[in-house]
Amino acid sequence: MPGKQASTVRGVAAAAHIGPSVLIAAIMTALALHPGVGAARLVVFASAALLGQFSIGWSNDYVDAPHDTAAGRRDKPVVAGGVSRRAIGIAALGALVANVVLCFTLTPRTGVVNLVMMAAGWAYNAGLKSTALSGVTYVVGFGLIPAFAFSVRPGSPAPPAWLVVAAALLGGGAHFANVLPDLDDDAATGVRGLPHRLGAAGSQIAAAVLLLAATLTLVFGPAGPPSWAGLAAAVAALVVLPLGWYAAQRARGRPVAMFRAVIVVALIDILLLIFSGRVV
Repeated sequence: MPGKQASTVRGVAAAAHIGPSVLIAAIMTALALHPGVGAARLVVFASAALLGQFSIGWSNDYVDAPHDTAAGRRDKPVVAGGVSRRAIGIAALGALVANVVLCFTLTPRTGVVNLVMMAAGWAYNAGLKSTALSGVTYVVGFGLIPAFAFSVRPGSPAPPAWLVVAAALLGGGAHFANVLPDLDDDAATGVRGLPHRLGAAGSQIAAAVLLLAATLTLVFGPAGPPSWAGLAAAVAALVVLPLGWYAAQRARGRPVAMFRAVIVVALIDILLLIFSGRVV
């Protein structure tokens, strides 16, 4: 029994998509850092953010389990037998309930914004990811991150519009970047979102354009002259993306090089987003 329980725990953890979940929750928490936000309040916020991301990850594997099984996706914990679909579903619902309760204990605005974000993430998993509107959930979910983080600051101020636009553009770019390595596997399971309709080349271009737009918005959106660090980040993005595209074409259109390039620019945008949000 102990061995089986340990296997179940590992399966549940794997189905939570821990890497992306922790990264997004960390971005939210970094944006929430403020002199007026106490340590206890920040811990509650960070816990709520992480639970929300876990709930989205678990609901994704729960909904996809039948298709993943049919496609033989042994990389998925449910298909590999590490955890049951029922356990994943219970974990998803439990995390969602805890996330919603914790957010409403912070402020009403935190609770409402969180509900919209969770609705976007769950709607994507429930079927929108197989439609031409798949990117909308990412744009909404990421675009609301600044409002979610700012809501726990004293007075729950609204973030500046340029920060919201940049976050939304980052979300759109992240959608295309995230799908690039899995286009073939997704096709085997019947997923036909916007990136799949555009194909590998179209998705590479879309990811590059959206992420570069996010970079430029973060650098030139605030009032006053851009910082030297911001300008350096913009130059880096303008150099990395064409190099990634060129390398991908040299590799007969395989998206590996371009995927790496857009990941680099996405990381640049994440750092810019956090820094920009902290100094507002």
